[in-house]
Amino acid sequence: MKSSRVPVRSYYALLGSLAAVFIWSGIRPHDYFTWLLEVTPGLILIAVLIGIYRRTPLTLLTYTLVWAHVILLFVGGHYTYAEVPLFNWLRDTFDLERNYYDRLGHFMQGFVPAILTREILIRKIPLQPGGWLVFLTLSVCLGFSAFYELLEFTVAKLTGTAAESFLGTQGDVWDTQWDMMCALIGAALSLLLLGKSHNRAMRLPGSF
Repeated sequence: MKSSRVPVRSYYALLGSLAAVFIWSGIRPHDYFTWLLEVTPGLILIAVLIGIYRRTPLTLLTYTLVWAHVILLFVGGHYTYAEVPLFNWLRDTFDLERNYYDRLGHFMQGFVPAILTREILIRKIPLQPGGWLVFLTLSVCLGFSAFYELLEFTVAKLTGTAAESFLGTQGDVWDTQWDMMCALIGAALSLLLLGKSHNRAMRLPGSF
């Protein structure tokens, strides 16, 4: 399999725009504790991808998806997931039960890691496109979603009401289950919709 190293100019464009959104997100956020909790996973992911770039360059498709996901994290950190203005407007305009930015965030928590996980599994194990690759990718995404819910639970237990904005349950007792379901649906749709494009980016045959 040939290298799919991202052109340096594209790499810096993605990184530079992320830096700009990160700076904006840190200017007078809803509260700095929630902001720190929300943006830290994105910062860790960026640091890891930079760290492995030289020995494991990923496709531009994967980097672009990660870029979109991290921006979503930064925006959620600024406003909190329950108070993003556009989604408040959608809630009020269409008489929805809640601000659905949190659901979008957990959908992306499956949609983006599915392609990232898929690429790492192909490059490092390696696995060929097929049933086992799909199964393991979905398992990793669902496992990560469950881990994140446990992380939210731990933070809430340790900090009490200070973590209320981080949890973003908005009064739904089934919020944890919905979050994991959204991540699983996102991962499955990602493989279904982007599998062929990802294979072309990695110069592989097949649809999954």
